Formats: sequence, structure tokens, C-alpha cells
Amino acid sequence: MTEPAKAHARAAWIHTPVGGGPATRRVVLAITFVLTAFFLLAPLLLIVGSGLSAGLAVFWRNLIEPATLHAVMLTLLTALIVVPVNIVFGLAAAWTVTKFEFPGRTLLIALIELPYSVSPIVAGVAYLFVYGSQGLFGPLLAEYDIKIMFALPGIVLASMFVTAPFVARELIPLMQVQGTDEEEAAVTLGASGFATFWRVTLPNVKWAVMYGAILCNARVMGEFGAVSVVSGNIRGQTTTLPLQIELLYQDYNVIGAFTAATVLTAVALLTILIKVGLERASGVSHSGSGH
Repeated sequence: MTEPAKAHARAAWIHTPVGGGPATRRVVLAITFVLTAFFLLAPLLLIVGSGLSAGLAVFWRNLIEPATLHAVMLTLLTALIVVPVNIVFGLAAAWTVTKFEFPGRTLLIALIELPYSVSPIVAGVAYLFVYGSQGLFGPLLAEYDIKIMFALPGIVLASMFVTAPFVARELIPLMQVQGTDEEEAAVTLGASGFATFWRVTLPNVKWAVMYGAILCNARVMGEFGAVSVVSGNIRGQTTTLPLQIELLYQDYNVIGAFTAATVLTAVALLTILIKVGLERASGVSHSGSGH
């Protein structure tokens, strides 16, 4: 091939769109939008439309029904407990993994990621075998009249298990990229460990912490499998919002079930909006710091 021909081929390759030509782009966009409409948007619209199909008065009456209202409050209470604990755990785990070298570091990372690969129902059953009345610590707990299973503590424990990796997995890659130069400089200048964390490390990872917390909160509110096992699904006592939706549907109260599902859908949409807002804010922050 002659030099002019090679130059022409290189120029053609450079100007070829990465995603393919116009025809390829139209096909890919069409497939994406069609699948999104049928598998994501349509079910969400159906949930909201069905919940409001009987009018706002019926929707509100179903929403403030005592069992549903209790499920909403229990779900919120669980999230208020689990999310802060997971933030602390995520920060501690990420700090340990990225700032220290020690035997078993790889094993610790694998354990942090374990809930990703374990079925939530399996996790719930495991908690039953440990803390249930016939479990490993069951007799001891019964002796001191401590109830974990079929009560709030069991719901919190199961929710913490399934959401444990969310904050840590957002922080670990970021803190690995950032390295330890700034912390070492702060220590050299006489800063204490706490001061270094509070003034150097935390400001650098605050967006990742909030992002992980939002994902954790969304998963806590929508968790069904593990919570259904450890809660006992006792009406008006240990039913979270996802469990209440199932109970209402089993009772043939379709409007009530879709009303509760609409609340969860609203939480999901709010989570997406906050997530997008954080991504934009963090992008502005990074671009601003780059200047």
C-alpha cells in the first residue's frame, strides 16, 4: 500500500464513529428505547396508574390504612438504623483495605463483597439458624428474654447483611486511586489520625459516601427476601413495605397493593434524582478543583 493510501486509510479510521455508522446508531438506539419502554417504563407507569385508578381519595385511604402506615414507618426506621451503620462500616472497611497492608487483606475484600453473591433468602435462613429459637444462640437469648428473630433486630440484621457492600464498594476503588500521599503529608505536619481522616480523607470521598448511602437506602427499603424470612411477616408488626405489598395482593386488595407499590416507586424515582444530582455535583466539584 502506498503512503497516500495509508494516510487515507488512517484518516478514514480516525473519522469513523466509535459506535458505528448512522444505521448502526439508529438500530442500537431503537433497541435500547424499546426495551426500556417495555421492561422498565411500562411496569412503573402501570404501578402508578393502578394505584391512582380509583382516585386520590381511595389512594390516600389505602395509604393511611394502619397496617400499611405501620409498614411505611417500619421501613423508614430500618433505613434510619441500617444506613448510618453501613456508612461507618464502609468507611472503616475502605480505610483498612486501602491504607494498610496486612495478611488476609484479599480475604477481607472477598468477605465485604460476599453479600453480592449470596441469595438474600439464604442469608435470612442463616440468621434463623444462628439467632432463632432453635438456633445456635437461641436458648441463650431466650434465657435473657432477648428477641431478635421475628422482631425489629432481625429485620435490621438482615438488611445490614444485604446492604453491607454498597458504601465500601464505592469507597475502595476511589481511595485506592487517591493513594496515601495527602494523609502522609498531613501526618508529617503533625495532624492526628482523627484530624487527618476528618480534614483530608473524608472531604476527598464525601461524594462516594453519599452515593453509596443512597444506593444502600434504596436497597434497604426494597429488600424482600431476607426480611421475609427473619421477620415472620406478622401483620401490623413486622411487615415492611415490600412485605405489606405481598400481603395486600394475597388479600385481593389490588388497589391497596398498588398504592403501597407506588410509594416504593416514588422512593426509587427520588433515589435516581438524588443520584443524578450527586453525579453532577461531584462532576462540577472535580472540574472546579482541576482548575
